[in-house]
Amino acid sequence: MASSSHLLLFFHLLLLLLLLPLSANSSSIATLQNLPLKHYVVYMGNGEDEETAGGELDYLQLLSSVIPSRKEKEKENGSRDVVIHQYHHAFKGFSAMLTEEEASSLSGIDGIVSVFPDPTLQLHTTRSWDFLDSISGLRPPTPLPPPHFYPSSSDVIVGVIDTGIWPESQSFNDEGVGEIPSKWKGVCMEAPDFKKSNCNRKLIGARYYNVVELNGNDSHVGPPKGTPRDSLGHGSHTSSIAAGARVPNASYFGLARGTARGGGTPSTRIASYKVCAGVGCSGAAILKAIDDAIKDGVDIISISIGIGSPLFQSDYLNDPIAIGALHAQLRGVLVVCSAGNDGPDPNTVGNVAPWIFTVAASNIDRDFQSTVVLGNGKTFHGTGINLSNLTSSKTYPLVFGKDAAAKFTPTSEARNCYPGSLDRSKVAGKIVVCASDDFSTSRTIKELVVQDAKAVGLILINEASKSVPMDSNIFPFTQIGNSEGLQILEYINSTKNPTATILKTVEVRRLKPAPTVAYFSSRGPSPLTENILKPDITAPGVSILAAMIPKSDGDTGPIGKKPSNYAMKSGTSMACPHVAGAAAFIKSVYHDWSSSMIKSALMTTATQYDNQRKYMRNTTNNPSNPHEMGAGEISPIKALNPGLVFETTNEDYLLFLCYYGYSNKVLRSMLKQNFTCPKTSKEDLISNVNYPSISIGKLDRKQAAKVVERTVTNVGAPDATYIAKVHSSEGLIVKVNPRKIVFSEKVKKVTFKVSFYGKEARNGYNFGSITWRDTAHSVRTFFAVNVV
Repeated sequence: MASSSHLLLFFHLLLLLLLLPLSANSSSIATLQNLPLKHYVVYMGNGEDEETAGGELDYLQLLSSVIPSRKEKEKENGSRDVVIHQYHHAFKGFSAMLTEEEASSLSGIDGIVSVFPDPTLQLHTTRSWDFLDSISGLRPPTPLPPPHFYPSSSDVIVGVIDTGIWPESQSFNDEGVGEIPSKWKGVCMEAPDFKKSNCNRKLIGARYYNVVELNGNDSHVGPPKGTPRDSLGHGSHTSSIAAGARVPNASYFGLARGTARGGGTPSTRIASYKVCAGVGCSGAAILKAIDDAIKDGVDIISISIGIGSPLFQSDYLNDPIAIGALHAQLRGVLVVCSAGNDGPDPNTVGNVAPWIFTVAASNIDRDFQSTVVLGNGKTFHGTGINLSNLTSSKTYPLVFGKDAAAKFTPTSEARNCYPGSLDRSKVAGKIVVCASDDFSTSRTIKELVVQDAKAVGLILINEASKSVPMDSNIFPFTQIGNSEGLQILEYINSTKNPTATILKTVEVRRLKPAPTVAYFSSRGPSPLTENILKPDITAPGVSILAAMIPKSDGDTGPIGKKPSNYAMKSGTSMACPHVAGAAAFIKSVYHDWSSSMIKSALMTTATQYDNQRKYMRNTTNNPSNPHEMGAGEISPIKALNPGLVFETTNEDYLLFLCYYGYSNKVLRSMLKQNFTCPKTSKEDLISNVNYPSISIGKLDRKQAAKVVERTVTNVGAPDATYIAKVHSSEGLIVKVNPRKIVFSEKVKKVTFKVSFYGKEARNGYNFGSITWRDTAHSVRTFFAVNVV
């Protein structure tokens, strides 16, 4: 976006705006100027070759020809509308500043599939890869093979769409990495703080995108400015998880020390696409980044971003990630996305299109313990990452938030340490205990409130999130469960001068049980269609050590210590690049496998058991179900030998769109091909899409059995015989036909049917699995059936 043509266009527009007369000669111009402009995406379906694709002048002409007020304004002033982003590689369209009326007018034009406001999407924010190896059944963790084991690893490119990258990190050094593959067509965009030399054989490309600045009714597009450089750290973190180089002796101020590495191969390439600035990410920029990444030649796209509340998502064609990911899939590029951090409530999962690989988050076998020592000698092991210098030799006055309420503040707010709720004179110099009766105030805000009141430390009572350590830096912090919290409150109430201290964090290794589904990880069923099972899979996303931008301010570590080049973060943002890296690992060995084959291999070989050999659980210590964990925890090593795969073809995705309700006209505009939907298209047929899992959103117990169909492709030994075994909820009768399938040199694909009878099943969702076994493989497909 930093081309000279855009700069000239900007300065041309700026000059025209400066020369506009103070008193307009046309009332229509005055009316137009008073209308609020918004940034809209105009999606026009399948792309074309660049030589024949519409350019900026074509889009400007389209705008002026269909919007009379713009045409009149252009005649009088010679000005032109600014097209902000152009999409012309994998799909066609543009984004521009429009009024609501203009956007509505455009939406009715032939050839325009959808017009929607640019949404602001949110970020879904070492040891993890070794842990994945260990739970695959390899004990102890097996060292990675040498680079020459991966004949095609140097050709695999992961595009990370995020907040940019910090190129100086050792996670992005290119030592031992071969020449950049010839298929790479991307660029390394320069900026005042980013040179072409910052890219190398590991970090082979970096792009950034225009930002639309909104100020009330006044909206304008600045010149292409910015930098590929990461100023938040999120993009550097996710990039190093997906495909970072091996860095020995990495740690966060001594915590989680070990060899940091990303992905499964040492020479997978990284291409960075910066679409986020501040707290939000432009949907229009994400769409442009996907378009560029496909053209640049990436194999896999990792996006740890999503719509703030999936419950308000109403349509796949108003979702820039879903639109871009569809066109990526049609061109053989796998798109991996985070599920979101809105758990543990149901119906919160995001990025739910079937052509997206949707990832939930789990913990690994490591915890960070910050112990509370009371004045009476009792100790409680909480969780948290604090680098304080408090010791057990000195204790501090201890107070409960509700007992330190500011004037006219309800005690319910003070007990939860809401902003403005604490009386500084009652808190200063003390350790404060805060409750978490609701989630309207985050842990970080509570910490800031207590710090601002000049308290010594914070003990947070929060049963739900106690398994996810929060980084409080040098401020003494720990988080405990309800049982421990009750004992501490009883101590406060029974003691005239209660005291306590919070000890510096220590690392706890070989934690059991692990993995467990993280409490924050968004849950299914999908808010858009319950006939596709989401999330798809689970990967590590709690306290993951990875690259970070080295902050220089004084509040980033112990006094006298240099800023850390690594940090620990939690979120499905961290889980997503683990799956992208695992997919790159498989792609490096099976270069000809399609994206759906890779996705299937990871799903059907995932593990559902923890390191105690018990069924994987959630943070309430109940067995996890597929709406929480998808197919289970990824096992990249096992996925190299899946035996069978479910190939979800492009036709399957088109049929999904038909069944979902899109018309032939819309699909033909999207795809620029003569595709016709079946006459019997209806939503319950979505269950028949050849997906590696099965979901039935409504099974009427009073009606006949529901039958779905699946086709498997043999990628193992040519002569193989598989037998099906069913595990199901009590009362739900599941039958597979045939139960035995046979492959040979001539028979590579076999279709089977699954019948679901719900007459005796309990109401609501029933879960289970179908496992195909031969002498060497176990191919598992999970199902979720809602009986009504």
